Amino acid sequence: MAPSPDPGRPASRKPPARPGETAPRQRRAAMLRVDHAGEHGAVRIYEGQLAVLGQSPATARSAALVRKMAAQEEAHLATFDRLLGEERVRPTLLAPVWHVAGFALGAATALIGEKAAMACTAAVEEAIDDHYAAQSAELGAEGGALKDTIDRFRADEAEHRQTALAEGAERAPAYPLMSALIRAGCRAAIRLSERV
Repeated sequence: MAPSPDPGRPASRKPPARPGETAPRQRRAAMLRVDHAGEHGAVRIYEGQLAVLGQSPATARSAALVRKMAAQEEAHLATFDRLLGEERVRPTLLAPVWHVAGFALGAATALIGEKAAMACTAAVEEAIDDHYAAQSAELGAEGGALKDTIDRFRADEAEHRQTALAEGAERAPAYPLMSALIRAGCRAAIRLSERV
């Protein structure tokens, strides 16, 4: 005979998280925090690129592509700004670092040349695509509106990567090294922003 349920405890309540596990509320807060940080960083990278590419008629085509991608990133950031407020999640304490580092990365790669700026975009978007794919899988079928948002933004990031590749990202100087370093930096920033 099965034991009767505890009348003081709702039957549908999930057991508390075990030591080392992250409670669902904390995990959702970490997701929102890191996604907000990533979109903020992306906006700043594009601002850095435009500070260089937007100054010359010779780079007008690249600047126009960057402006289009930047507009989508700004919309993503506005969504995560709203979600942080609605769910009372604080942004990462590292936001000032990402603010400066994002702009510096964008400007530095654009100074190398248009293809290097596109290589930066391709590497960043590859890392973000992987990150959003993992979040989407973790949220699963019950992920609701947050999963839908992540999936929609992931499609935009994949489009940005394809644009950058079509514009010659892989022909940038030292592309394999540059790409690997930028992706590694993005992965480190993701891990830090989830926690801090």
